[in-house]
Amino acid sequence: MVPPVATRPSPARLPRTVHPAGPVARRRRPATSWVPAVAAVGLGFGLGASVALPLSRITAASLSAPGGVAILLGNVTAMAGTYLLLVMVLLAARIPALERVAGQDRMIRWHRRLSPMPLVLLGAHAVLTTLGFAEAGRHGFFGEVGTLVMTMGWIFAALVSYAMLVAIAMVSVRAVRRRLNHDTWWVIHLYTYLALAFSVPHQIFDGTQFVGHAFAEGAWIAFWLATAGVVAVYRFGLPLYRTLRHDLRVVHVRPEGPGVYSLVVRGRRVERLAVAGGQYLAWRFLTRDLWWHAHPFSLSAMPAPPYLRITVKVAGDTTSQIASLRPGTRIAIEGPYGAFTPEVRQGPKVVLIGAGVGITPLRALLEDLPPEVDVVMVQRASTPEELIFNGELRQLVAARRGRMVEVVGSRWQHRLGDPRRLHAAVPDLASRDLYVCGPGGFSADVTAAARRLGVPAAAIHCESFEL
Repeated sequence: MVPPVATRPSPARLPRTVHPAGPVARRRRPATSWVPAVAAVGLGFGLGASVALPLSRITAASLSAPGGVAILLGNVTAMAGTYLLLVMVLLAARIPALERVAGQDRMIRWHRRLSPMPLVLLGAHAVLTTLGFAEAGRHGFFGEVGTLVMTMGWIFAALVSYAMLVAIAMVSVRAVRRRLNHDTWWVIHLYTYLALAFSVPHQIFDGTQFVGHAFAEGAWIAFWLATAGVVAVYRFGLPLYRTLRHDLRVVHVRPEGPGVYSLVVRGRRVERLAVAGGQYLAWRFLTRDLWWHAHPFSLSAMPAPPYLRITVKVAGDTTSQIASLRPGTRIAIEGPYGAFTPEVRQGPKVVLIGAGVGITPLRALLEDLPPEVDVVMVQRASTPEELIFNGELRQLVAARRGRMVEVVGSRWQHRLGDPRRLHAAVPDLASRDLYVCGPGGFSADVTAAARRLGVPAAAIHCESFEL
């Protein structure tokens, strides 16, 4: 099979045409829909066990003692808050079995929604525990703070940990994050792991709920070690293994449209990279200025050994440097990620709707769909020059005997977010799975219009490709 690129003559001798016959056979594990349910049950059981531990130590004497109720509530909030903090880490750990079913954007959305709870619970723990000990010792609140810091060896590290977590949470607030470069935000977010490390000794050595409970203490330590192991394997170990195994290097960079460039990449055993059409990887181009920037780019064609292709829209910051990468530049990868794949399809008919560079994952997904699937391809652009991959898309759609729809012109005059215009473009939309990808609010507008036209929520597939 020829590589899915079009280039000028070069030593790599990459041909100009795209073969429509489909991708080569690849090893790809099927999505297992029961995994999230089992994970949710397991995590719920763990939360219950964490809260039950301090509750199991309740006695009439402990509750009636000065500060007893506050200390008990402080222990409960400590266990629940720390447990949910570890769950947050697991949600962002890139666990393949969950990624294939839920998709990374949904996992990150759950991570963000959960994030305030641990901070509130841990803050409540600090206040309640201090109040309880202050009442028991008949000290003032602030005097008790000094006493705890001086007498509990690891409490100062725990306070530093909490301050770091609060600072990271403030940086992650949408209004603040928009003002930060994505890579700066990402580096700051990595300090979460350091903050967690600071908190561990306080929990193990200062935690009264573990006194006399060797099994509970061992289980808690095992959960921490398991979480650290998952992060080490899936966030660091697996990406390093795939980077070394596939040894990807830039072959050629070529323009596709205004501000849009394709990178042809060559590597070893790319057919064993278990990527589905529509998925993306995080790419690090190993140059002096770009090595620490992780860019989430989807494949714009299925692997054609030994070649891969990604397509990038220059949007300022570091993407402008990608267009001038030299042949031979080495690449580190993470992934593949995402549930924007053929596996989530509900029925035998699909419509793929893309705008601008959002057509990139749809181009690969179109190639990866089973041959019997009935396909309508809708490509939206403001000018004919922005119809990237139009020739390839026409060839692939024609090979399937599908239908190609091009919507070119002003976004206000040809707005696919308008249910009437969307119905005119795809009259049988309600009977099809919808895959949609595009810039800005395009995907949200098309999704809302599709819902008004009767497309079930389960048949709408849209992914934001956020890291």
